[in-house]
Amino acid sequence: MGIGISVRGLTKSFGAARVWEDVTLDIPAGEVSGLIGPSGTGKSVFLKSLIGLLRPERGSIVVDGVDIMQSTARELYEIRRLFGVMFQDGALFGSMNLYDNTAFPLREHTNKTEREIRDIVMEKLELVGLQGDENKYPGEISGGMKKRAGLARSLVLDPEIILCDEPDSGLDPVRTAYLCQLLIDINAQTDATILIVTHNINVARTVPDNIGMLFRHKLVMFGPREMLLTSDEPVVGQFLNGRRIGPIGMSEEKDEATMAEEQAMVDAGQHAGGVDDVEGVPPQVVATPGMPVRKAVERRRARVREMLHTLPPKAQQAILDDLEGDTASVGAQRR
Repeated sequence: MGIGISVRGLTKSFGAARVWEDVTLDIPAGEVSGLIGPSGTGKSVFLKSLIGLLRPERGSIVVDGVDIMQSTARELYEIRRLFGVMFQDGALFGSMNLYDNTAFPLREHTNKTEREIRDIVMEKLELVGLQGDENKYPGEISGGMKKRAGLARSLVLDPEIILCDEPDSGLDPVRTAYLCQLLIDINAQTDATILIVTHNINVARTVPDNIGMLFRHKLVMFGPREMLLTSDEPVVGQFLNGRRIGPIGMSEEKDEATMAEEQAMVDAGQHAGGVDDVEGVPPQVVATPGMPVRKAVERRRARVREMLHTLPPKAQQAILDDLEGDTASVGAQRR
């Protein structure tokens, strides 16, 4: 099973500009979690902080029993070996073909022979659908292929934690769906902990087991997907429905007077922009038939049962409906 991450009181600034403060959450081991929020709220900064590429001013990040905020350079090096990172643009070396790009971490961090490296590289390239493309260079392939190559490279060290920074950016809806399915299948096969940063509403609603949201320098919430998808928080509803009306503005958050004027327009029957309101909790993406059973599903069910009484009523009902549906499905299969 993958490794969980415990974050407590994390605060990060660049000079006088506060990115976020007092971020506290537990990313469950072996599950798929998502982090959403408007542009500029520091989601990518959060990912880079988790692996020690950026250093927050305060707080703790505990991975496998080690607080990387207090760790030595050697401890941080060892902790980073637990991570695989898929960057927004793939972060491929332009002078290397896909084979050498994917082999790079193995050559840098292991003593494996070239024969062993080849077996691993070809396995990972096949996993992401790039078999036969290993001799191509980044400049010769599409954006979607670059992302898949970046994912293959992130997997070669068999990481227990996979961080994906906007894996859907620049992809059309069909390629995004394929990539999301691939991430769920990887979780089924490896039981790795996965954290996905995304702006994509459909990805946020259908892929993660757990979802968090950053806004106004704070973590608005983090928990089971039902908690955010049934939330009455105005900023959550605005983001998930892609509406113009709400706390999120074009360049910054809106003041109360502006929000009141906009609400008056809505009350008068003017359209808020974006899609029609999406209610309820949609079905979650499941592993492809033939894949191993995703162990995260049952672990998550056990965990949410224990915390059910602490969640808002709407989230409780959505979880109970899901659990009852699973029970009915199992009963039907037995008959």
